[in-house]
Amino acid sequence: MNRKWLQATLSAVSLGLAVALVVYLPQIVHGLTGATVSWHEIGHEFGRLGWHTIALMTVLWLASLWAYTFVMTSALPGLTHPQALTLNAAGSAVSNLLPFGGAAGVAVTFGMTRGWGFANRPIVVYTLVTGVWNSLFRFILPAVGILCLLVAGKATNPTVAKAGWAGAVSILVLVAVVAAALYWDRAAALLGRALDGLVRLAPRRFRPAEHAVSAAIERLREDTAEIIHRRWAGLSLGMVAFLALQCLIMACCLVATGSYPGPAETVAVFALSRVLTTALVTPSGAGIMEGGVATLLIGAFGQPAGGATAAAVLFGFWTYTIEIPWGGLALGGWALLRRRDARAAEARPGAGAALSAGGAPRAAEDSRALEH
Repeated sequence: MNRKWLQATLSAVSLGLAVALVVYLPQIVHGLTGATVSWHEIGHEFGRLGWHTIALMTVLWLASLWAYTFVMTSALPGLTHPQALTLNAAGSAVSNLLPFGGAAGVAVTFGMTRGWGFANRPIVVYTLVTGVWNSLFRFILPAVGILCLLVAGKATNPTVAKAGWAGAVSILVLVAVVAAALYWDRAAALLGRALDGLVRLAPRRFRPAEHAVSAAIERLREDTAEIIHRRWAGLSLGMVAFLALQCLIMACCLVATGSYPGPAETVAVFALSRVLTTALVTPSGAGIMEGGVATLLIGAFGQPAGGATAAAVLFGFWTYTIEIPWGGLALGGWALLRRRDARAAEARPGAGAALSAGGAPRAAEDSRALEH
């Protein structure tokens, strides 16, 4: 009971902080950049949005959600795209409402997929694979943003350019090493031994057990090897399509508010926005992401304060706020389907045992209902 009260208190504080950061966003932007902006200016930018712009953003948002279902169906064979869409919406809604919401999202994942008839082992592998793939691409994004700025000639001087190239290449090499370790046995063994050697340099009181790091890498590789070997293309293409569509949403927000800095800068701003969503102080970095995006647009790329701040808030709506009611609808629809099918199963003679044994009949009916 004490832990529940603690979780509830932390959630309330975290949500309150997110709301405060958004409410005082103009003051935060002024403090970071010196630019003056007000909610009146931001509201004026919103008022200029035409129906065709909103329709385009809606289409891109729905397309991005559908693109991510290819990542999910690749990680969990047997999962249908409508089921994946429902699962993603429900998990995102829970994660967006709670600090450290990933754990609650995993609990929702287990509840829904178990209800569709999946066993624990494939669900665990699915959670590991999607988590690893999301982490790898979050590492790649900053490197892509830096490279876009360098290729476009946006570095301020040769020293900055050299540092940018070094940083981008280092990140990509690190991602390549981790990906190789997940795919090949020998690469995993070599990486594990190398990390064990580095760990030995740490003070003894902070040092994990002997060979603990290499053992953890080997367990992760064993758990995910089959899916990664067979489904890496679907996982990767799904992530690329998902992120590209989200980047297009960012571009639409910038164009619509008169703060579009150029294609290379847009990719850099988008990369920063995705990195800032990992801030755990607020759910999905809400409030922090908007402040960071507005600051980069104004301070580094010279965009008007009102338009840049409006673009940041608008992008936050499409990648955070709208997912809460959307996920609530998905979770409510799933719960209603389960209740309806449970009543139908109880009404059929001899169906109760099958329902309690594993849920396979209910899973098939839920899948058909979602697909329709």
